Formats: sequence, structure tokens, C-alpha cells
Amino acid sequence: MRPDSLVMAAPEGSLRKRKVGDEDQSPASPPTPARDPVGSPARLRTGTFWLTRVVLLQALAFIYFVAFLVAFNQNKALIGDQGLLPCRLYLKNVQQYFQGRIDLGAWSYAPTIMWLLDWSNMNFNLDLLALLGLGLSSFVLVTGCANMILMASLWALYMSLVNVGQIWYSFGWESQLLETGFLGIFLCPLWTLSRLPKHTPTSRIVLWGFRWLIFRIMLGAGLIKIRGDKCWLDLTCMDFHYETQPVPNPMAYYLHRSPWWFHHFETLSNHFLELLVPFFLFLGRRMCILHGVLQILFQVILIISGNLSFLNWLTIVPSLACFDDAALGFLFPSGPRGLKHQVLEMQKEETGGVQPKPRYGGCTVRRVVHISLGVLVAWLSVPVVINLLSSRQVMNTSFNPLRIVNTYGAFGSITKERTEVILQGTASPNASAPDAVWEDYEFKCKPGDPWRRPCLLSPYHYRLDWLMWFAAFQTYEQNEWIIHLAGKLLAGDAEALSLLALNPFEGRAPPR
Repeated sequence: MRPDSLVMAAPEGSLRKRKVGDEDQSPASPPTPARDPVGSPARLRTGTFWLTRVVLLQALAFIYFVAFLVAFNQNKALIGDQGLLPCRLYLKNVQQYFQGRIDLGAWSYAPTIMWLLDWSNMNFNLDLLALLGLGLSSFVLVTGCANMILMASLWALYMSLVNVGQIWYSFGWESQLLETGFLGIFLCPLWTLSRLPKHTPTSRIVLWGFRWLIFRIMLGAGLIKIRGDKCWLDLTCMDFHYETQPVPNPMAYYLHRSPWWFHHFETLSNHFLELLVPFFLFLGRRMCILHGVLQILFQVILIISGNLSFLNWLTIVPSLACFDDAALGFLFPSGPRGLKHQVLEMQKEETGGVQPKPRYGGCTVRRVVHISLGVLVAWLSVPVVINLLSSRQVMNTSFNPLRIVNTYGAFGSITKERTEVILQGTASPNASAPDAVWEDYEFKCKPGDPWRRPCLLSPYHYRLDWLMWFAAFQTYEQNEWIIHLAGKLLAGDAEALSLLALNPFEGRAPPR
């Protein structure tokens, strides 16, 4: 036999032996993980975003779950039938403004499903929307599966609550969640419910939509600081921030007592992360990943140092779009039935030219939809960019009723002294008498009793506690809801009292 025949014979023999070995194995044995030529487990290629989509959707679903949980627990007392600012009265005022009609003008002014519901029992409507949101977000969070219908439903439900929430939903993270959620709709296939829908690869346009969002969030926050308060320029803002922030947490107590040089370092680091790091997004894959790592670490530090609701958790979500499958692979187990293995097989098929049979109609429609999304975001970004470049920059503002593209920012000015609004009641017949005993109401998280340890709350959110911080900058005439709250406490209203931690008149008659 010629030498070249011997060379050809060796692989045949090895194949026959391998076949015999395979016959000896149990049919239930799992396949072995894919390996590269040197025998080590194969690595995911760069440039695909299957796992990125899974992580993005589950992270977004977690934020939705928290937001709807807050709504379910607090909306009835805040905007319900007997709430501090009933949403029924708000909708009636909007309707009256448009000559009593519920037309396109009313819908565009306050886009909400509430226009279609019966207003006789708003508590039921508010609970219905919150429970639907909790159910849908739980499904996406647990399974990692979502389609455009599910994500659009979550977005519409939360937008419906935000647009009747009045001042209680006036925080910047409400618009940020709506913008993030709107982009999340286009991450998914229309109908298919699968963690890895093979016919619907993650759109690069949508990924850049998330990156554009985190770019504007961070740059807007950095610019508003250096334009808003000189303490950001002389590096002294952090000397005051931990004490005067809306709702301090236990760690803020210790951070406030850090040495001056540490506070200066914090302020400089803040400028670096908000004014320079955002531009890493446009400098290639490695710098984009570095941007994602730095921003996520920054948000984790902010979570540790204060109770800023779900704001920092939400800001992590668009940062996840900086990572591809190769960067996120370590988060997933390497088992043969795991997502990581499935993505690896899909990458191998793509490399070998074996790809799923294309659905030309659906592929074309998706492409048109994604291009249209990119054009829409670019068009709506024009006033946002103008605002960023303006010396009169405003933060946390929406330029369209659906809040698809918004301006962001935080702590443009830092208060140097903490002022608290304290609510007290007395049972004394003569409240003006020198011997009248005034007793304090305590809030669930807002500072009150100086001897009480600060609460640890994030990502949950007590809306009334936050508004009390803003109210301390003004008078009660500028915050009519405080008058409503005082009236309800005088009446011993159970819903209003549910928003507080301590009622000093519990078990007694309400205060006089």
C-alpha cells in the first residue's frame, strides 16, 4: 500500500472506533461541550449579541417589576379615589380643558389607557394596571422570553400610570424607564417567545439606541453639574451631598465623615465618568466594553451610597448594550443545554455557512422597522442635543408626550444645609397653649427622629418621602398636596396613614 493510502486509512479507523464507542453509550447521555482544536472549551466569538439581549430584557423586566410593585402599594393613597391628588380629578380637568371631549388633543396631552376605563372605581383601575404589569414583568424576568407584544404592553401600562401620576411621577427616572422600555420593544421578535429566537438576531440599531441613551444620561448629568453649582468646580460638593441628599442610607452616614481629600477625589472621579468616559462608546469594542464596566461600577457605588429609587439600577440597563456575547459569556453556565452552548452552536453554523432558512418577508419588515426606529430617535434627539449644548440646559425634561427621547441630569445644585418638614399633631383643646403637647409623625424612610438609623431602600421607592424633601425648599402654599395630607391626618384617614411609619395617635382619636 502506498504511503498516501496509509494516511487516508488512519482517520477511517478512528471513525470506526468512535462509532463503536458511541453505540456503547447510553442514549440519554448528554453531548459533550464543543471544544476548539487544542481540546479546551470553545469560546464565543465577538460581534454577536444573543446573550446581550437576554441580559438586557431580564434587567429591564426587573426594573418594571419594582416600578409596578411601588405603584400597586402606593397609588391608591396617592392618586386613588380618596388619594392626596386623585387622578380622576386630573383627567376631568384635562377633559374640561379640551371642551369636555376625549379626543386626540386629550390623548396627546395625557396618553393613558385610563381614558378607556370606567372612572367610577379608580382604585380598581390602578390596581388592575399595576397587577398586569407585575404579571408580565415577572414572566419576562423568570423565563427570559419576550416578544414585542409583551414589551409594548409593559411600556403602555407604565406610561398610563406615569401620565396620571401628576407630581408623584415627576421624577426623571420615570421618563428614563419609558425611553428604555420603548427601546426594549424592538429587541424582540413580534410573536416568538424564545430566549434565543434564531430568526431574529439582535438589531445593531437598537443596541446603538441603548448606547445613545446611556451617552446622553451620563453626559447630561455631567454638564448640568459644572453649569449648575460652583461647588462641582471647586470639588467641594461631596462635602455636603451625603448629608443633604433626598433620602440618605446607612452608608451615607459614614461617607459623609470621610476626609476632605476623599471627597475631592470623588468629585473628580464623577467628572471623569460623566464627562469623558461616555465618549469611549465610539472608540471601538474594547473601549466600549470598558465604558460599560466603568459605568456599571459607578452605578453600584451610587446604589451603596444613597436611596435613589431604581434610578441607578435602571441606568445599568443601557450600559449592558456595551457588551457582546464574548464579553458576557462568563455569566452563563457552559453545560451542553445552556444558552452559552446554544449560542456557540449558532455561531459555528454561521461560520460554516449553515444558517436558519431566512424568512424574507419578516426579515424585510424588521429591517424597515429598525431603520424607522433609528430615524425617529435621531429626529427626536435634535432638541435634546440642542439642550445639551445650551448654557441654559434643563434636565429631566420630555419634548414629546410619549417620552421616547428625553433630557436627563441629577444634582445640578447641591444644598449645603438640610431642612426637614416635620408633621406634628396635638390632642390639646388649645393648640396655642404653652402646655400643648405636639407629637411627631414618622415617615417610612424620610429623616425625622435624629436617633433613628437611616433606612436601606433602593431599588424600592417611597414617593411621598421624596416629595417631602422637595417641599422643604418651598412653602406649603406651593405644595397643595401637603395641605391635603394634613387634612387626612386630622381625619385619621387609613390610606394616608398607610404612607407613614408611625402614627402617634394610633388607638386614640385623631389629633385636633
